Amino acid sequence: MAQTNSPVSSMMKADAGKLKADSIRKADSIKKAMETATPLGYADFSWVNGQNRQTSKLLDNAYFTGDFTFDMNYTQSNNHPNDDLVTGSTALARNGEVDVSMIAIGGDFHYDNVRGRVMLQYGTRVTEVPRNDYSGYKGLYDLPTAYRYLSEGYAGYHFDVWHGINVDMGIFMSYIGLMSYNNFENWSYQPSYTSDNTPWFFNGIRVQMFPSVKTKLEVWIINGWQSYGMFNKMPGLGFAYVTQPNQRTKIISNNYFGTDVAGAPDVKRYHTDNSIEYLYYDASDKKGAGIKRAAFTFTADFGFQDGTAPGNVVYSPFGKNASNFMSAMAYHRIWFGDQAKWGWTIGGGAMSNPSRYLAIVPPGLATDSFIAASTPGSKMAGWDASTTIDYSPNQFLTVRFELVHRFMNIPYFDGPGGVTTGPGGNGYQTNPQTSFNTNSYIPNPPTIVNAQGQTVPNPNFIPFDLVKSDSRFILALIARF
Repeated sequence: MAQTNSPVSSMMKADAGKLKADSIRKADSIKKAMETATPLGYADFSWVNGQNRQTSKLLDNAYFTGDFTFDMNYTQSNNHPNDDLVTGSTALARNGEVDVSMIAIGGDFHYDNVRGRVMLQYGTRVTEVPRNDYSGYKGLYDLPTAYRYLSEGYAGYHFDVWHGINVDMGIFMSYIGLMSYNNFENWSYQPSYTSDNTPWFFNGIRVQMFPSVKTKLEVWIINGWQSYGMFNKMPGLGFAYVTQPNQRTKIISNNYFGTDVAGAPDVKRYHTDNSIEYLYYDASDKKGAGIKRAAFTFTADFGFQDGTAPGNVVYSPFGKNASNFMSAMAYHRIWFGDQAKWGWTIGGGAMSNPSRYLAIVPPGLATDSFIAASTPGSKMAGWDASTTIDYSPNQFLTVRFELVHRFMNIPYFDGPGGVTTGPGGNGYQTNPQTSFNTNSYIPNPPTIVNAQGQTVPNPNFIPFDLVKSDSRFILALIARF
């Protein structure tokens, strides 16, 4: 029997056609939105560790977007060092004192396709970070002083190719080790060894390419591994691959090759840094109390140095002359409470760095001894763990409380006797007018060469106090506008 078109079947066909047309329009709308979206910003990624969670700035117009951070902390160690120092950290500097870690002032300039960014910095980081770069002592003009108040400073051009290509020259941030230099963007305050012992900045040329809104490729031609100048004649080379395939996942791979042993161009450095971040629970659209989001990160690094330095000093990836860096860290965070104003993070990591080439060198009287012992094959390994509670009443302020324990298999952390004065000292430099140094260095070589040309123990050597572990609490207030 032949079927006839009843009024009901006609309505069903019309509804099906309407649904299909609505589906096509919705798909087209999503496609157009993705095509015009900011690269790596097509969804809500405010949960990502090492990335700014803010959605607006107080100062923002057609030509300039301001960026201002005020980062203050108070920390207390169970070691209670008499010189009030924190060693082995780039986030902390002073113990038992209110410390202005960083005041950052600057922002982004943009006109047509020309772009530029400047970030001036003040606070204890102005001394902490430059002192770990020895490239500035090659030649003259005092690069550590010239650059120390500049955390970022570059200019470049944006090409309207793919979803954008940026070519910049100057000092720019490095995200090797996942975490951001700006602690406002991180889940915790004191970074694990993987992050704290890898570069915060590069000085050179950067090319950023966005083939899609979900992917970024970066190429670097730089002076060196977190260095203002160049250790030898060859620049450092590197690239980064970042993909955010969906709003729950971020994958990062950073890779580097260079010659960063001063005066040893035949010693090559290789490093790979790889991270994954995953948001596995998301109820951020729900009102009231309760858990709103939960995510984790995992990072693993491997690097080594290989070659022969003057004096027939051999560096190799493994063996008796090992010079490598192996590390990993993992963090887990929960956002809870009304509007997810509270956060709880727990995490930590481990590191092995024979030859100590990526270690943060202890300051004061300990510097010369640490460097003298940092030879190929010399041991250095440790682990750390932390737990953090954050309260963020709005997108401009975070109040943070953190407990941290760190361990190293060599004396590394400031002990009760400190590293500024010897036994019986009170923590003050004996003659600040002549011995104060902006790089926190007090000459104290463990050995000297005598008149006969022999290397002998230094009779004027001053003992210092480093210990193998450090437990502390941190209270921080960070505002960003």
